[in-house]
Amino acid sequence: MDATVTHALSELRYALDTFYILMSGALVMWMAAGFSMLEAGLVRAKNTTEILTKNVTLYAVACIMYMLVGYHIMYASPAGGWWPSFGLMVGSEHTAADLAREGGPTFSKMADFFFQVVFVATSMSIISGAVAERMKLWAFLIFALVMTGFIYPVQGFWHWGGGFLKTLGFVDFAGSGMVHLTGASAALAAVLLLGARSSKYSKSGHINPLPGANLPLATLGTLILWLGWFGFNGGSQLSVSSVNAANTVALVLVNTNMSAAAGLLAALIVSRVLFGKADLTMVLNGALAGLVAITAAPDTPPMWMAVMIGSVAGVLVVFAILVLDKMLIDDPVGAISVHGVSGVWGLLAVPLSNPAASFSHQFIGISVIFAWVFGTSFVVWAALKYTIGIRVSREDEEYGLDLSECGLEAYPEFSANK
Repeated sequence: MDATVTHALSELRYALDTFYILMSGALVMWMAAGFSMLEAGLVRAKNTTEILTKNVTLYAVACIMYMLVGYHIMYASPAGGWWPSFGLMVGSEHTAADLAREGGPTFSKMADFFFQVVFVATSMSIISGAVAERMKLWAFLIFALVMTGFIYPVQGFWHWGGGFLKTLGFVDFAGSGMVHLTGASAALAAVLLLGARSSKYSKSGHINPLPGANLPLATLGTLILWLGWFGFNGGSQLSVSSVNAANTVALVLVNTNMSAAAGLLAALIVSRVLFGKADLTMVLNGALAGLVAITAAPDTPPMWMAVMIGSVAGVLVVFAILVLDKMLIDDPVGAISVHGVSGVWGLLAVPLSNPAASFSHQFIGISVIFAWVFGTSFVVWAALKYTIGIRVSREDEEYGLDLSECGLEAYPEFSANK
């Protein structure tokens, strides 16, 4: 083929794949709205403004920190290694001359940065719901600096950046472990140090339900997340400009949708069996559990297997939420169960459809991610706890974080009914 034609085709594919990644990233960014609505719906009215403030601010923090140091840690570190190199900023953009090189870039570096930074923010959003209604806003934001700038990028380098987990053969297509288990591990460390909400458990261990203020909002948030997940998983193919890539993207989106639907229905059935009622909160978490589980490998299972993976996740998440409650681990939105337990299940299910993956390598990857994120997060949370403190006062907690942390209420006309 004529060299001019070949170069023109390369430029066309570069442009198409860059556009696809940017649009996928925009969908993932919209998941920030989903997390905001989900969490605002599942907390009590007196804490709504504070949790919305956390969600919009953590997104901004993630963008800045990942630009400054995070992206360099993940993608400019030595291949096959375990200790990253540290540097600043993203680096220069590709040029037309770069495309002419053998094995040259296939999409823009700025598009890649944008797509990756919204994943970082997603991981941090998971923590927000788990620590809701009793954590100091500024302690949370300080942790966000460390999480998005260092903790997340280091484990991201180990696999997606070409580090030792990639060399080992660990498989995580779109982040059941790299994003969701990471967020859940940091959340668990925080919750253990933070303790439960003051009125959640009695001295005898009795569980007192603290229902959310706005289930329509929580449902809207779940549906927004479901939509955003098509960009989350579909965009992780990083290409749509060939027949194989386009077919893979189609399979990924279909499997993502089917797993979510199966998770929702499984959670619905289990809640009916256990409680005699259709518990909407469990139903919503079932859908999210199916989404988290299929994220590890949406590109290889046939549709029926995606349904199976989602169904198991939907069952697991209901029991995980109940077990954590029995253990007096207070997670107001079920984030640790949805993103941690379902993330582990999704990673272990990868070898069922991907012959290149092995259970041993998947288990090693899970263990490494959890150990790193939980360990480093525990140290950072502990440092914050014994310096500035991470928990609001009992009085502020009972009065509501909206006024104590933000100075205004989300529902002022209903303040007498908080």
